[in-house]
Amino acid sequence: MAMEGVTPFPQEFAARYRQLGYWRDETLGNVIGGWMREHAERVAIRHPVEWTYGELDARAGRLARNLLALGLGPRSRVVVHLPNVPEFLELYLALQYIGAIPLMALPAHREHEIGHYVEFVEAEAYAVPASFGRFDFLEFARGIRSNSTCLRHVLVAGPAPADEGFVSIGDLAEQDPAFGPEALEALEIDPDDPCVFQLSGGTTGIPKVIPRTHNDYAFNSHLIGSVNDIRPDDVLLVAAPIGHNFPLASPGVQAFFEFGASVALSTTPRAAEVMPIIERCRVTHLEVVPAMIIGWLNDEHLADHDLSSVRVINSGGQKYQRETKIRTEEAFANAKVQEVFGMAEGLLMISRLDDPADVRYETAGRPICPEDEVQLVGEDGGPVEPGEVGELICRGPYTLRGYYKVPEVNARSFTADGFYMSGDLLRLHPSGNYIVEGRRKDLVNRGGEKISAEEVEDLLLSHPAVKMVACVPMPDPVLGERMCAFVVPRGAPPALADLTGLLAERGLARFKHPERVEVVDELPLSPFGKVQKNVLAKRVADLLEVESLSRA
Repeated sequence: MAMEGVTPFPQEFAARYRQLGYWRDETLGNVIGGWMREHAERVAIRHPVEWTYGELDARAGRLARNLLALGLGPRSRVVVHLPNVPEFLELYLALQYIGAIPLMALPAHREHEIGHYVEFVEAEAYAVPASFGRFDFLEFARGIRSNSTCLRHVLVAGPAPADEGFVSIGDLAEQDPAFGPEALEALEIDPDDPCVFQLSGGTTGIPKVIPRTHNDYAFNSHLIGSVNDIRPDDVLLVAAPIGHNFPLASPGVQAFFEFGASVALSTTPRAAEVMPIIERCRVTHLEVVPAMIIGWLNDEHLADHDLSSVRVINSGGQKYQRETKIRTEEAFANAKVQEVFGMAEGLLMISRLDDPADVRYETAGRPICPEDEVQLVGEDGGPVEPGEVGELICRGPYTLRGYYKVPEVNARSFTADGFYMSGDLLRLHPSGNYIVEGRRKDLVNRGGEKISAEEVEDLLLSHPAVKMVACVPMPDPVLGERMCAFVVPRGAPPALADLTGLLAERGLARFKHPERVEVVDELPLSPFGKVQKNVLAKRVADLLEVESLSRA
């Protein structure tokens, strides 16, 4: 029986995907467990610890059985709020082994997001680091737990405090479990159930929850891994947040584990930390967002490190400009840039490594599966002519059929015949690849992190000095975009610090805060009464250009 709140694939489509061999009706835990045993003697993690596949599997297996003893099991929900640490991987595997469903929060998320997710998915457990940066995650977890109606356990990466309900992930991975391995074999896990909850870059408030099934997520990683030139001795550097769909599974850690290759984890994307890891671990594959690679290219110490091992650089999250791709390949002399256009909702496009250089530089690739149904449509919903810009709509064997528990959102996010309406604007290149031209969605793409303008606006409207507000993207040479808030004041105009102070009090992740405020008498409206955000975005872009010229 389908899990409540999850939209199943229509029966005729599911049958075709099975007939084609795309869906194997194996749980992701069984699939990954098979890789662990197949590659038992090979090195799975190279940094900051060195564990073989056998060692990682043994730790994850003990952790899984100890989680069973805590009362977790198939369909239990766990909010995972961890940075790029080894405990993330052993917990992720353990949850797959018992059929529990991790929700992939970002380290930057705070009370506004985490409190919502815990209650929305009815999480029984919440995973946090014992320490990370300057933020007190343990005290934060105490507050989340005390305000929750469902949370029973806090799983800690590192030493756990003596608080009731707090347990160390490392301790559970090392302790002899109460149950034997047969307890895992006896579990009944439906391959059509979600194996993970990813988060959307949505426009309507807090990001929506994306259920990815065992069948579709295993296929997702297998297929994109097959066009990423992964070899058994290769090493993937994970410096972007590991819970993201891109570094986790597209191709990410999952694809590298299939090939018996290794991963190196970095808790920061800063060049000073990352470059020594690349050199020491002989990293072959990078998964980056443009803001990350631009920072590396501008680092004065880049040339001090041996980067000759890097062969493939995958970029995702936002458009990777032609000039930056060329600069990247000049700095990493043995590497090719392979752009990935993907979404946590499913569809993945990727440029192929044997595409002509001009095609790789100009495009974001093409779909990875023959059953990826892709259409570009105009305002009327009809197809656009080849070469014209249209909104991407798609469906396929690893693209969701509905967000979790939001039927009203699903009604406007999917066509009647099941195509997901992405809001992304693309056009077809003569090569058969696609070029990203922008988006319809009301998002700010800050270094690959998609920020819902509506979510921020809703909070800012509670400020006593804000009568009306519109948040729009403003260009940034490194991050691509930052957020500017246009405010119609109620009385004395608020300063930027007033607005960000409110957002901090409300527990909104810092990367979502506006970084400029413009006070206006009124917001420009369309004939239909909608705020013309394109007008505001141009206004702030023009202001930035004038300011830049005045400093020159």
